[in-house]
Amino acid sequence: MADTQIILKQNVPGLGAEADIVKVRKGFARNHLIPTGKAYEVTASNLKRLNQLKALRAEREARELNDAEDFARKLGKLKLEFALETGATGKAFGSVTTRDIEEKLRSEFGITIDRHKIDLERPIKESGEKEVPIKLHHDVTATLKIEIKSSTPPAPAHEKSEPAEAKPRGKRKAKPSV
Repeated sequence: MADTQIILKQNVPGLGAEADIVKVRKGFARNHLIPTGKAYEVTASNLKRLNQLKALRAEREARELNDAEDFARKLGKLKLEFALETGATGKAFGSVTTRDIEEKLRSEFGITIDRHKIDLERPIKESGEKEVPIKLHHDVTATLKIEIKSSTPPAPAHEKSEPAEAKPRGKRKAKPSV
């Protein structure tokens, strides 16, 4: 089977980015990429257009990088607070997940972030302050401060809880046989 070279008009997952020249199977190029407007063939006139595409891509990537850096500075100033019920050891009954962080950012600050960009290894279950990295761009990672507060008051240290008294069990009545 023969391969052909094409120029991508836009980012194609698993294949390449805008203005890349890639080799694909002729059928894939002819039946999918070119008809859907995702690519065009490599010709002399299209190679001239390639330089324009590369310039536009460079401008767009620079703009995206600047926007991501500005957004990272904005996120670095924010602090999210969550209240969880905790036990005596500080362990929470429940957890704070990426979905909780995403919803809190949207509801309190009007910021929409895809929860998959929040780099949380596992849900947060301890009270205290945490710093959570958020991947905004392949070159920019923001750090968001999160504070988990206990919503249950601490138990007094001097009082010991006594075990509950067992209730005496009554005698069971036998079921009448029918």
